[in-house]
Amino acid sequence: MKITKAMILCAGFGKRLRPLTFSSPKPLLKIGDQTLLSNTLHMLEQHGVKKAVINIHYLGNHIIDYINKNKFSMAITIVNEKDKILDTGGGILNAIEHFSNEPFIVINPDTIWNSNYLNELKIMEKEFSMNKKNKCSLLVVNKNKSFDQALNGDFNLENKLVTRKDTDELKYIYTGFQIVKPDIFDHSNLKIFSINKIWDELIQDKVLTGKESNINFLHVSTKNIYKSLLETHFKH
Repeated sequence: MKITKAMILCAGFGKRLRPLTFSSPKPLLKIGDQTLLSNTLHMLEQHGVKKAVINIHYLGNHIIDYINKNKFSMAITIVNEKDKILDTGGGILNAIEHFSNEPFIVINPDTIWNSNYLNELKIMEKEFSMNKKNKCSLLVVNKNKSFDQALNGDFNLENKLVTRKDTDELKYIYTGFQIVKPDIFDHSNLKIFSINKIWDELIQDKVLTGKESNINFLHVSTKNIYKSLLETHFKH
């Protein structure tokens, strides 16, 4: 099974990058000769995604203008959360009609994706399709591989199952890439909620799977980390 649809979460305020995000939404911050958003779109294109849904809220018109002015090979649909930001879970649920009951990718553009991820994503996609019980699978990374060493762990990983058991510490960070089936939202009656609510329900049922990434994790988390990444990885 080849997954050909993805959702890119672009509705956040980017508060930890202020004042940079006073005039630009976080997905349009530059890294080298690309933006975080174009970098994400190009990686998805390489992976074989044909359609992307992008949710927007804060400075959303900037993202609309950017998509209109730049050529991307995939079809792109904008979902505008005009009235109120819906958080990660609510944002996905609000766009669920675009995915026709088929598994799809959800990705955060504030991770700096590169072609090294493509093999991991291919394996992850294959493993997801082989297990019919799979409803959601996360790409996670050991926090020792994070450029931002201040990030706390989100999960542990035991026999490919994601847990939050804090035996000694939570060792794994969510990279910002997941594969989901739309039916994980079937019992959601909230409009505004975090995807963590869904993850915790799946963890409780012991059905949230994970794949460990072996790639160094570059993530635009704060203004200082962003500046350090530019100096160490994107200096011309």
